[in-house]
Amino acid sequence: MTQSKQNVVLVTGAGTGIGNLSARSLAASGHTVYASMRDVEGRNASKAKALHDYAAVNGYKLKAVELDVLSQESADRAVQTIVEEQGRLDVVMHNAGHLVVGVVEAFSPEEIVKVFDTNVLGTQRVNRAALPYMRAQQSGLLLWISSTTVRGGFPPFLGPYVAAKAAMDSLAQTMAYEVAKFGIETSFVVPGAFTQGTSHFPSAGHPQDEQTSAAYDRINYLLDEVGDRLSALTPPDADPQAVADEVARIVSLPAGSRPARSVIDFVNDGAAEVTELSEKLRIEFVHRLGLEELLKPAVL
Repeated sequence: MTQSKQNVVLVTGAGTGIGNLSARSLAASGHTVYASMRDVEGRNASKAKALHDYAAVNGYKLKAVELDVLSQESADRAVQTIVEEQGRLDVVMHNAGHLVVGVVEAFSPEEIVKVFDTNVLGTQRVNRAALPYMRAQQSGLLLWISSTTVRGGFPPFLGPYVAAKAAMDSLAQTMAYEVAKFGIETSFVVPGAFTQGTSHFPSAGHPQDEQTSAAYDRINYLLDEVGDRLSALTPPDADPQAVADEVARIVSLPAGSRPARSVIDFVNDGAAEVTELSEKLRIEFVHRLGLEELLKPAVL
């Protein structure tokens, strides 16, 4: 794989799933990778050790780092550690997130706030920690793991999660314009549903209000079948490693040449088609506003 340079990369939510696979693939591509997760010396110590062992065996630059996206102090400390050790931070991969499943009415407002706290505000905390360094460097890449639920079809019973993903995506797109003048690039990798190969569905949260959930007895049987129905639409070769490979490919491209969005969707929920049209219209509208200089990172 041809790459312009060895980047220093922070991956959030790297304990399992796409984050873990991406951290390994990025390291295998020659980058220096900080795989962040909570409680690296406690309940996630075995996951951190597995990454360190993988790095040691293969001679990769891969290190687990403590980062809780629910804490600004934790995000600040993690980014400061990376910059102190490496002298720079080139890429932030926003991957940390949490899936919840259930009828929307059954979720309390406080439970929905928690979903947004992880999936949306968590990225804001990490950006507030990382962007001052990237702006000072006048270079960098914000790589967002979005979801086909933002622009494609999706099953019911994922309300708070898909709302949070849409909010994150919109916030990220707005930030892309704001940071471009500082030489900071933005790219979205947009995975479809994976019912195997990640802990996304097995570790999904559910509303605590069992009484309201039970009141939806006319459709609750469908809730139990959603995973199986998604699996039935998924071809046998669907593997989240494809997302990790695309992440490594994009990070390894020269600055200024990365795609705005890349959809990895084995279920074919329509997100690729909608994304193609929406990107065309977005770019046209920015040109109509006379702000096309914000579409690409400045070369500084």
